[in-house]
Amino acid sequence: MPTFTINYQFESEQRAFAIELDEPDLTRAEAILHLIELHHGDAENSLLMPDAQASEAQIVEQAHVLGITEVSVTAVEA
Repeated sequence: MPTFTINYQFESEQRAFAIELDEPDLTRAEAILHLIELHHGDAENSLLMPDAQASEAQIVEQAHVLGITEVSVTAVEA
């Protein structure tokens, strides 16, 4: 399984998150969705998650509202 490193800022603090997936690629929008779930997944208000049909621009905009910015994805060689 490929491992991906997601580098990002959360509330102005530089962070990194590694995730192993059964998928060959991880788009920036998919990575952002994982980060929203990571930081806000236990929130009682499910309205924090973008709509299932949200465009990449809408997902990025929601992430900015939630303090997640400067997201980049790197595949880690096994």
